Amino acid sequence: MSRLNLILALLAAVLFATSALVGTAPLPVDETLAALFGQGDDRIRTIVWELRLPRAAAAFAVGAALGLAGAGMQGLLQNPLAEPGVLGVSAFSALGAVVAIFFGFAAVSSLAVPVAAILGAGLAAALLALAAAQGARSVTLLLIGIGLSSVAGALMSLALNLAPNPYSLSDLVNWMMGSVANRSWADMAFGAPWWIAGAALVLLAGPGLRALSLGDETAASLGADPKRLRLLVIGGTSLLTGASVAVAGTIGFVGIVAPHVVRPFVKHDPQRLLVPSALLAGVILMAADIAVRVLPFQQELKLGVAAALIGGPVFIWIAARLGRSST
Repeated sequence: MSRLNLILALLAAVLFATSALVGTAPLPVDETLAALFGQGDDRIRTIVWELRLPRAAAAFAVGAALGLAGAGMQGLLQNPLAEPGVLGVSAFSALGAVVAIFFGFAAVSSLAVPVAAILGAGLAAALLALAAAQGARSVTLLLIGIGLSSVAGALMSLALNLAPNPYSLSDLVNWMMGSVANRSWADMAFGAPWWIAGAALVLLAGPGLRALSLGDETAASLGADPKRLRLLVIGGTSLLTGASVAVAGTIGFVGIVAPHVVRPFVKHDPQRLLVPSALLAGVILMAADIAVRVLPFQQELKLGVAAALIGGPVFIWIAARLGRSST
């Protein structure tokens, strides 16, 4: 493990422990620390292990998945502003969840919404994979992704407009805002296989992304298959994003910000960018989740809203900086 990865992993461990201490119910520090090791009061152990730690784990896993997906997308498209949402995967995943809520499938089974989110991501991935298999280049995939995002956004707005009752509308809005509150170990168990499979595909594409940075023709001459790389990254990104939306709803910008921060430390190497981007994105989302718990609001700020409030200005700054450097 490189020094950068080690530092980020240690920081994640510190934030994970901090998450056990932070919440709406004030707990004694000594008893909370004892609860981390399975000791002390049963009530405190329940709060720590069934409420706070699953929430922290969900924040880290979702952030890491989106950070890895963003780094993979940026390497594939050769665009530092790319992220899962750019290809429409996030939007279609959210659309799947919205459809499940709108038509009442969520009331039938607790798995309806997460499964629908995975299926939505899979549908977008299938369309993109079909285009990639037919030789579509990165710019074409980017344009297709923008179109998919627009269609999904319009359909979600239609669902909000036609919501049959205020309760459905509230569920739809809460899901689209994104949150890891009240997540459980069962939610983590549901997302883990998809995250692992998606991470494996993106990491497998790592060496090819390094070659692809020299251009499709050069990459092919070095033994890399651009079509295969696109399928690996698109498939991996779909799994990572779909599982993240299934667990936490829509959370944006972390997939852009984390790779941009890490890139100078790895000498702009697309392969070396992948793991630290995942770790940093997980750290960012854990820190943001701790922040929303302690902010003095009557109602807890949604994690997706907090991420947008932080990530939006950072995105504008990145875009402006890139614009100046290109002129």
